[in-house]
Amino acid sequence: MDHPLGLAPGKIIAVHLNYRGRAAERGRLPSAPSYFLKPPSSLSWSGRPVVRPAGCELLTFEGEIAVVIGARARCVPPQRALEHVAGYTAANDFGVYDFRHADRGSNLRAKGQDGYTPVGPAILTGVDPGALRLRTYVNGELAQEADTGELLFGFDLLIADLSRYMTLEPGDLILAGTPAGSTVVEPGDVVEVELEDAGRLRNEVVAEPRAAPAAWGAQPRADEESRAAAVGRGRAAPYPLDDPTIAALRSVSTATLSAQLRRRGIDHHFIEGVRPTRPDLRMVGLARTLRYLPLREDVFAELGGGMNAQKRAVEEIRPGEVLVIEARGEHGAGTLGDILAMRALRRGAAGVVTDGGLRDSPSFAELDLPAYYAVPHAAVLGRRHVPIESQVPVACGGVLVMPGDVLVGDAEGVVVLPPALAAEVAGAAAGQEDEERFIYQRVAAGASIDGLYPMNQSWRASYRAWQQGGDA
Repeated sequence: MDHPLGLAPGKIIAVHLNYRGRAAERGRLPSAPSYFLKPPSSLSWSGRPVVRPAGCELLTFEGEIAVVIGARARCVPPQRALEHVAGYTAANDFGVYDFRHADRGSNLRAKGQDGYTPVGPAILTGVDPGALRLRTYVNGELAQEADTGELLFGFDLLIADLSRYMTLEPGDLILAGTPAGSTVVEPGDVVEVELEDAGRLRNEVVAEPRAAPAAWGAQPRADEESRAAAVGRGRAAPYPLDDPTIAALRSVSTATLSAQLRRRGIDHHFIEGVRPTRPDLRMVGLARTLRYLPLREDVFAELGGGMNAQKRAVEEIRPGEVLVIEARGEHGAGTLGDILAMRALRRGAAGVVTDGGLRDSPSFAELDLPAYYAVPHAAVLGRRHVPIESQVPVACGGVLVMPGDVLVGDAEGVVVLPPALAAEVAGAAAGQEDEERFIYQRVAAGASIDGLYPMNQSWRASYRAWQQGGDA
């Protein structure tokens, strides 16, 4: 059956990692693009269902921009590469992670199945390729959003790089990578991809009619690693915050956590110069970072309007994440207002931290959202800041914060924990505070701190009896 756009590619080439947000999720930043091939038989279009194979549970979507080659390209330099483009269209790079174990990097079974590359519904021409906005929706809810300013490797570089080794023919497609936010979808879900205002590429997920996979060949297999990759847990996936760790972090003070971090050689962990809007709220979550640079009017005119990096970061935030804003300690403008804070809260944000100003700060006291800020300031960020990028390392209050770091906040302030140490530090901090409760009670009863703080052998024996419910 012919494609409605008349597309008949000899090659469909897909880029592995090409958006900064996605690279941050995966925990690696490529120095050069890498690719895989999808067979032409995977080509599909809007309205056609996408089949999840029998025995599979990890079908994922990836909204992408497809570059349509219009003229033969062989060994073209980057500065002439876009002359070989016929246009741009929306695409969805579907895949089943249940078969990644069998592909050995080729993605053939995982992403090469019939119908796994829907493209359309229109081809854009005469547009600025450096300013295209891509959005993906799942059941009507925005799941991905990014513009081409976030690409690690532009379309010109991709074409030049590929054409060094192979001839790109008219009709070939290059899928230019997906932004952050890809995850698992289920039968009955509807995924839509929109490039600018050219309509939505719409595909419904359906289950394969047969109940079990065929008995021959590689079999689908889902394990913890493939599930984590499919769901998209990001950089912190090897060190997830389990419920006991979260409970422990919520129960201890930042002062105790600070002491435990210092014992492990991490001295620079307390975000300085910020205060809470709600001292009664505790904060525990994983960092989603946002970076502001000093204002330059022409750059702000280009990058500061519409769905800029600030608004995209809010729309991309996930449940349990803390939005950490690098404002360079600049107190001359606000960095976030109550409307965006409410949107972050509705998306499940665990908190906000900025070393700059906070707009609408009185309203924040009414939100059930922990927020830490340097000063109240009514002016908008365009007075001093340009929102530049998200999910990159940032400096906030004198501390380096990596995407996926663990942040804990209380009435005193905010500490940053490496994910690999979170569970260990949480457990040690809970033990330390248990000891300190015993010591506090004894001092309150009139005991001298000599030999008690820290405890000598005799007092430690009393402490162990106290733990067991004795009189001590």
